[in-house]
Amino acid sequence: MKCNTPLLLNKLQAALDDAKIAVLPAEVHGVLTGLVCGGVPVDGKSWQKPFLELVNDGEPVPDGLMQIVRELYLDVVNSLVDPEMGFSPLLADEDDPLVDRLEAFINWVQSFLTGLAMMQPALDKASADVQELIQDLTDFTQVELEVEENDENEEGFAALVEHVRIAAWECLREFRGLGEDDEAAPKTLH
Repeated sequence: MKCNTPLLLNKLQAALDDAKIAVLPAEVHGVLTGLVCGGVPVDGKSWQKPFLELVNDGEPVPDGLMQIVRELYLDVVNSLVDPEMGFSPLLADEDDPLVDRLEAFINWVQSFLTGLAMMQPALDKASADVQELIQDLTDFTQVELEVEENDENEEGFAALVEHVRIAAWECLREFRGLGEDDEAAPKTLH
């Protein structure tokens, strides 16, 4: 299931609501992406413990919700290693108001940084380029939510999302040790 579909957003939100877990779909996706980019072993289940620690205080979640999260996790892994760079953060639906998409974006970025930091507690030891990207992401969480719906702001939002896509990929490369020309990169994560 493609991760940026309104159906998945609604399905995940309903499962979170049913489980009485006060986390947004964007936050779930951000945490999963941060864990993967930060180097969690991609062996099937290693991601589950840190994920549950971050979204539910380490407590298990209902099977229905966990199944949706597993699907989302696999989508994160597969889209991050997609040679076409098909990865994109799971945000509010494109038809939603810009302010809603921006709020989902901020939640996603904060959750990504949290997942990343859990796997890479010494982020200050990352390369200068990755440290700069992480600082950019941190700065993005401070953006103003009061925005007008206009073409300029839509373009600015699209640029923020693109910057996040590149930052995620660069973190994946650095913390998973994937080289730029490493054609085996997709196999490394499966």
